[in-house]
Amino acid sequence: MSEPSPPSFPKHLLDFKDWNRAQLESLLETAQMMQEVLARPVKKVPALSGFTVATVFFEPSTRTRISFELAARRMSADVVSFVSSASSTVKGETHRDTLRTLDQMGIDAYILRTDAAGVPHQAHRWLRKPVINAGDGWRAHPTQALLDAFTLRERLGSLEGKKIAIVGDILHSRVARSNAELLPMLGACVVACGPSTLLPGHLPGVRLTTNLREALEEADAVMALRLQKERMDRGLLPSLPEYIAGYQITEARLAWAKPEAPLLHPGPMNRDVEIEGTLADSPRSLVERQVANGQAVRMAVLYHVLVGKR
Repeated sequence: MSEPSPPSFPKHLLDFKDWNRAQLESLLETAQMMQEVLARPVKKVPALSGFTVATVFFEPSTRTRISFELAARRMSADVVSFVSSASSTVKGETHRDTLRTLDQMGIDAYILRTDAAGVPHQAHRWLRKPVINAGDGWRAHPTQALLDAFTLRERLGSLEGKKIAIVGDILHSRVARSNAELLPMLGACVVACGPSTLLPGHLPGVRLTTNLREALEEADAVMALRLQKERMDRGLLPSLPEYIAGYQITEARLAWAKPEAPLLHPGPMNRDVEIEGTLADSPRSLVERQVANGQAVRMAVLYHVLVGKR
């Protein structure tokens, strides 16, 4: 009997609507192989030789942009780095015209970040080329969710039946939305917690609560989200000290979770706000490991959307 053929892959990653569990599991397995490449003295393979990848960031980024650029170069792709503050967009050029201009230069795939939700979906229609969403408004950040899942699997093994608590500004978090979409596809149970003013009315696949103890009790892992201080200017929070008093992840509160439950944060982190400072540097913290894993996961994403097979 012949072996089953490997799953085919979508030629884009805008969110996870066009992906299934088998494809996602295969992508995470490929990320593990990429980790092995990154452990070598020469951290480079020719997998994407001849391809040109553009990182197009209309919004500031450190971790995501550098991680993607390194990932593409590790696989021998040529990389074009576009930053809106040094481009014709400051003169009024639209997203569409900017992308169409780049497309005339022979770009094979676009890694796109915008502060407006939905632009990567539009770009996929405008360009008819692979588009990877590196974050669009509050809507989605799929590669962050993938590296979160990869990091959790390293520590926990399978995510089947695991309780993952996400704490903080859920309403405005594209990371929370992408994790809410991805983690249940991998078998996890997700509970999202925050002040009522920072929770959406509904988040598919997730249980919402304002009770931190309820969220953390028996959790297999805990993820804190960045508190964007501009929320207080809009009256969504009474004060920073009150948020800290109610929702900061401390040693005592993490004890409500399962023993040795790891702690994650997508960054950038406001130290001693979302997480107690000493806890952020403790052995239970996977914050730096998340950053380290980002490169392998993004190598796997680029490989699958451009080459499309195992």
